[in-house]
Amino acid sequence: MPTGITLAQDAPTLSAANTGFMLICSALVMIMTPGLAFFYGGMVRVKSVLNMLMMSFISLGIVTVLWVLYGFSMAFGTDKGGVVGWDGDFLGLSGLGIVQLWDGYTIPVYVFAVFQLMFAIITPALISGALADRVKFTAWTLFIALWVTVVYFPVAHWVWGAGGWAFELGVIDFAGGTAVHINAGAAALGVILVIGKRVGFKKDPMRPHSLPLVMLGAALLWFGWFGFNAGSWLGNDDGVGAVMFLNTQVATAAAMLAWLAYEKIRHGAFTTLGAASGAVAGLVAITPSGGSCSPLGALAIGAVAGVLCALAVGLKYRFGYDDSLDVVGVHLVGGVVGSLLVGLFATGGVQSDAKGLFYGGGLDQLGKQAAGVGATLAYSLVASAVLALIIDKTIGMRVDEDVEVAGIDQAEHAETGYDYSGVGSSAGHSAALPAPAPAAPAAQDAATKKVDA
Repeated sequence: MPTGITLAQDAPTLSAANTGFMLICSALVMIMTPGLAFFYGGMVRVKSVLNMLMMSFISLGIVTVLWVLYGFSMAFGTDKGGVVGWDGDFLGLSGLGIVQLWDGYTIPVYVFAVFQLMFAIITPALISGALADRVKFTAWTLFIALWVTVVYFPVAHWVWGAGGWAFELGVIDFAGGTAVHINAGAAALGVILVIGKRVGFKKDPMRPHSLPLVMLGAALLWFGWFGFNAGSWLGNDDGVGAVMFLNTQVATAAAMLAWLAYEKIRHGAFTTLGAASGAVAGLVAITPSGGSCSPLGALAIGAVAGVLCALAVGLKYRFGYDDSLDVVGVHLVGGVVGSLLVGLFATGGVQSDAKGLFYGGGLDQLGKQAAGVGATLAYSLVASAVLALIIDKTIGMRVDEDVEVAGIDQAEHAETGYDYSGVGSSAGHSAALPAPAPAAPAAQDAATKKVDA
């Protein structure tokens, strides 16, 4: 059969197995957003935990509605100049048949749409960790709506949409290193440069209030990430998804161990926060690269990401930007590392025949990866800063200083995360409890990342 010709009998037909597999993967990706909420929520102080949970949770509502109305059309509709998509049948998802297949695959368009929706939901939620303690909830909800429209939907089309310029260039992003992690990390940096630092940054202790919540959130993220990564092949027929599944586990484990080793050498302790952060760094780095490398390549990518992200989280103290929960250090840096290392570790024998430098491919793929990284980073950084500036100059982006000091939960949500009256005392009961013994300085510094790297 001549290349490029598909006979009628060879056209894809709906696969119940792949459809079921992708629905399960979609549910796994959905649980990542509540997992992220717990991960971030445990890392903030008691007075901000509900706000942090809500900043992730609200994305489930806002992005879902916008995705159905026009987001899917912008991301995956007919290409318009390599920059954005548009398709009238995708508006409101109302022009689709229930068994209409996604072009070239064996799953319905509805299944593809809901899977990609879960990516769109978690990406702005990732940004929220950089803004902890100080952003009005109304301003945040408006920012999400504007940001996904102006930034996420077009960038998703660049990378994954047929005709998108990065897609046509040959940039490899298996599951979201550029479109999700670099995009969110650069956006976080752009916003915090506009809104400024928390009150007491580098002066007051800002320790995580619940490391068990952090570990729970990290575990949910790790679990859900198998759907995030393996599901991005949109089927389970040729083994590529299985390779991605294995590489996800391998890189995450390697990154966690590398982060802990760095932490022990640099700060003298193995911390739970370091283990959780290292695991997430590995998940981020393998997301763009795991479909193009071998398990040994995944091991190397995870180890490199673990060390470089651990180094990067201290840069905020050196350069003075207040990235509250290390979104820049983990997601931006991890996404850049994973995306660029495709140009070194791509074997040419998994998702495509593109080869990296270490497998005889020269610098061609590395150049393509660098173009995708640079364009996504620059666009998201500038566009996000502009959106934050517009919101700040109109309705105001930050809460008042006295609200930030007293606690954003009560002011923005009329609730608190923990009700001490339930144990038979006033809300001030915690003040009467004996103070915990201070941790050893090295361990405390490591756990709170207050060491200037």
